[in-house]
Amino acid sequence: MFKKRQIGKTNLQVTELGFGAATFGNLYRPMPDSAAQESITKAMELGLNQFDTAPYYGFGLSERRVGNALRQYDANGYILSTKVGRILEPCAKAEDKYGFCSPMPFEPKYDYSYDGIMRSFEHSIQRLGLSKIDILYMHDIGRATHGDDHDRLFKIAMEGGYKAMDELRSQGLVSAIGLGVNEYEVCEQAMGHGYFDCFLLAGRYTLLEQKALDTFLPRCLKENSSIILGGPYNSGILATGVRRKGLVPHYNYEPASPDIINLVSRIEDICQEFNVSLAAAALQFPLAHSAVVSTIPGLSSPERVESTVTQFNEKIPHEFWQRLQESNILHPEAPLPLPNEGKGK
Repeated sequence: MFKKRQIGKTNLQVTELGFGAATFGNLYRPMPDSAAQESITKAMELGLNQFDTAPYYGFGLSERRVGNALRQYDANGYILSTKVGRILEPCAKAEDKYGFCSPMPFEPKYDYSYDGIMRSFEHSIQRLGLSKIDILYMHDIGRATHGDDHDRLFKIAMEGGYKAMDELRSQGLVSAIGLGVNEYEVCEQAMGHGYFDCFLLAGRYTLLEQKALDTFLPRCLKENSSIILGGPYNSGILATGVRRKGLVPHYNYEPASPDIINLVSRIEDICQEFNVSLAAAALQFPLAHSAVVSTIPGLSSPERVESTVTQFNEKIPHEFWQRLQESNILHPEAPLPLPNEGKGK
């Protein structure tokens, strides 16, 4: 079975490899309900226990599919996370937007207020049809998302939204609270306003980015806040590489720049030298830092679940990581995985 790590000061123990279910919202391409069910069944069979969803993913579709798939299992056998910060308002017609194909007929609206968070939580419980939510994240707060409106929304979120989440935690309705974001700076900012058990941080501590090492990850260790690392492939480029004919590599949700393509090409050269798969390195690297408890790539089929588990368990020699650091690809103070570290079995 997979090794487990503790989230913050809670009693939650999550497997080092988790399951991101944004794809269950028909992200970029439709998927049948059966594929969602079969994917979670395969993940449970292989020992994964952490599943992440959000109202935003397919405007409720991902939550419905995750709930339907998990309902057959004992609630103590998995850790479930979802998110608040958007209210889904009914609309006349479901339209493809924000990357979601054939979503449910709702329009997501930001609402970080106390009442908005409480409503969002109640709606998620109903969509999931499950008896519990273990981890509740405030979704997509931050300047990268909201630009000039960040200061106003952040004030609402900390004065109202955090109060609601803290109440849900103190009442035992959730076991942990945090932020689910694509930028670590807002996590640091939020840490000055309350205690967060964990942060679901997408793509900001990977083979391509380690700026979070400077101040954020040390602060997480000091304050006992855990990191769940989403987006370990940085929007796909660390899964596909840059050498497939006809491929347009994507980084941070858009076509990659020449500098990023060159950096990934250098990593691929070292992967080839040591006979290491790029995706395996991307999955295993973040877990070398003791603040990181899990990495959760997006999974969309039983086959993808199996191949990801294989990559997660791939043996990578320590010399490979040393070469990346010596080549100035990894931060000089980045902890390096030990031989077989991060392996589940």
